[in-house]
Amino acid sequence: MNANSTRDGRPVGAVVLTSIAAPNAVMRKIAEDCTRLEMPFFVIGDTKSPSDFALSGCEFLSVDDQLKSGLQFAAICPTRHYARKNIGYLLAISRGVDYIVETDDDNFPSEEFYVPLPSRMQAHAVSGAGWVNVYRYYTDAMIWPRGLPLNKIQGDLPDLSSMEVDVPIQQGLANDNPDVDAIYRLVLPLPFQFERERRVALADGAWCPFNSQNTIHYRKAFPLLYLPAYCSFRMTDIWRSFVAQRIGWANGWSILFREATVVQERNDHDLMRDFEDEISGYLGNDKIRAALEAVEVQAGEEHIPDAMRACYRALVNGGFVGAEELPLLDAWLADLSASTNGISSAS
Repeated sequence: MNANSTRDGRPVGAVVLTSIAAPNAVMRKIAEDCTRLEMPFFVIGDTKSPSDFALSGCEFLSVDDQLKSGLQFAAICPTRHYARKNIGYLLAISRGVDYIVETDDDNFPSEEFYVPLPSRMQAHAVSGAGWVNVYRYYTDAMIWPRGLPLNKIQGDLPDLSSMEVDVPIQQGLANDNPDVDAIYRLVLPLPFQFERERRVALADGAWCPFNSQNTIHYRKAFPLLYLPAYCSFRMTDIWRSFVAQRIGWANGWSILFREATVVQERNDHDLMRDFEDEISGYLGNDKIRAALEAVEVQAGEEHIPDAMRACYRALVNGGFVGAEELPLLDAWLADLSASTNGISSAS
């Protein structure tokens, strides 16, 4: 499959998740759907994954398989960390897919989950508004996305205007157990259903965290899939989203939020442990936004690797991410370049 491959004129995608569980109902459902849709499906294991994992329609990679892949990133990424999901992205990219759908092993997908909206589209959009509680566009209830600063939960909701947007990163919502923080889960009711279906694009200067539980990236945004490893497990995808917003806006992109396309039946969590792991975000997310806004980012897709290095250096210098992140990011970018060059050579 080459880098420009389509199936019946449609873009070709892959699904990626990481799990330490045996094949469960969610993974079996995704495997069945991907077999029917002819989509590669990658499950990235870790040290606690079962040694006898087997699921038809799924490509499972144990840690040993990952180390044998030849990826620089696989050799130096810490084990027992969600960031090993990056290996799945690289494997999907090496297949020449046009987009990557990512999720977790407790999200039951709808049919719409597998199909991205167009990268260029007319959408309701907001720009230049600072922090925006996007969930409030979908419900009048008190709810906010994990990673939104607590003092911005009840901020004014900006008016939306219709505009054409370029949205290579698209975040779907989740019903029943939306992506909320530990404080919400400790004090407010669940399950929860979003009341309205709509699409909202966050253009330059409209900040809102997005997660890795139900997210689609088109090819030009593949570098921004990178999940940092030397930070809290509960913040890795949130801080990734801030870097993606800063770099995306420099390239004229917006971040699209869409209606719920999964139902989450959440795995067991220790909510107080989650709260502890989220403290760095509660205290640091607004500072991270300021640090990223101060980074000079040059427009152009060819400059995205250097922009990522600059953004993560700012996070390291601010004490949010460990210094070990920088060589790990370099390994990711080297593997990404090798994967995409290999596709180009074969096409």
